[in-house]
Amino acid sequence: MTTLDPRLTAALNAAANARQAGNAAEELRQLDAAFAIAPDDPRAANARGMRALADGDAELARRCFATATAADPGEPALWMNLATANRQIGDDDGEAAALDRALSIDRLHFMATLRMAELNERRGRLADAAQGWSGVVQMALALPERPPRVADALARGQAFLAAHNAQLADRLDAELSAELAAMGQAARRFNACIDHVLGRRAIYTNQCHGIHYPFLPADEFFDRAMFPWLDQIEARTDAIRAEALALLSEGGADIRPYVRQDAGTPENKWSALDHSLDWSACFLWEYGVRNEAVCARCPETAAALDALPRNHIPGKAPSAFFSILAPGAHIPAHTGVTNTRAIIHLPLVVPAGCRFRVGGETREWREGEAFVFDDTIEHEAWNDSAERRIVLIFDVWNPHLTPQEQALLQRFYAISDARG
Repeated sequence: MTTLDPRLTAALNAAANARQAGNAAEELRQLDAAFAIAPDDPRAANARGMRALADGDAELARRCFATATAADPGEPALWMNLATANRQIGDDDGEAAALDRALSIDRLHFMATLRMAELNERRGRLADAAQGWSGVVQMALALPERPPRVADALARGQAFLAAHNAQLADRLDAELSAELAAMGQAARRFNACIDHVLGRRAIYTNQCHGIHYPFLPADEFFDRAMFPWLDQIEARTDAIRAEALALLSEGGADIRPYVRQDAGTPENKWSALDHSLDWSACFLWEYGVRNEAVCARCPETAAALDALPRNHIPGKAPSAFFSILAPGAHIPAHTGVTNTRAIIHLPLVVPAGCRFRVGGETREWREGEAFVFDDTIEHEAWNDSAERRIVLIFDVWNPHLTPQEQALLQRFYAISDARG
């Protein structure tokens, strides 16, 4: 940088005062004087370039900013000014080169990222524009407060990405739909991957309120092939349904609200269902304890459950119950205790308008068609019909656990419980 000259400083200060006073002629005179004193000084060159931009002389501005960046190449603001002059001239390559230099100094420079995204969009380089706008959106969202210019950039970035993703989705559907349709359920993971890339769904992880067993796959719905015995309990759907309906028609204390919070519990997402029969249950097994009275009234259901390879942990598992959701009821999003288990739903009575979400996938229950899911992934349920919905719910071991791991977990719980 040029050695500080008091005449230069005086001229630049006088130019700034003239600009504030609205005296353009005097400002220009002082800037020319400063430029004559130190033509290679970045301050003089930059100030003269800013004046030239204001006067609409983009060519002169570009020359001035080029002088300024040559004298002080480590200052991103000077490269941004050079990019602006090139933009006004219509020199896309020059603007891109200047923005690249600014970003090479500060990769998180918001305005340089924004201007590069705008430039690539104007040039039709949509992949590069999408990458740039994604950076703009991420940086803007990270700001606790957003000035109007940043808020506008955020809105434009989100709109561009939404349109870009929609076009990409159309292209993917056109080129891959037949192949994916032929794959059926085998395409489920690929579809989830693409939907996540396109911003159409989130990827959910395990949230365990108890034991979290590491390194197990965090899949929302388990592959049916992992449970070859599902067919045998589905075959007994009619008998199980008949017992459930008979049980409900008789009523009694065994049918109780599923949500029962302790007195004094603060208001929370379960408050609307607390001690309410909008979501009720009748347990055949609860935390490893068999309800002999209910099992005696539902012998077909009890026998069907006893024939399955369930998890047995004293005081904890298995559990099995009829879940009854009243008309219009909603079970809020929540997660379970441990990913060492898998949860089976066998739908028994399902009027139209009932659905169940696990993570990013929502399914309708179909009577007699069981499915298995990981309840430590966020899930919720709706009954938007005018009739009650009944599902048999029970748990088994997570199929990704080996028999040795299952045995070790049983021993762990036994030792832990013995020590309180």
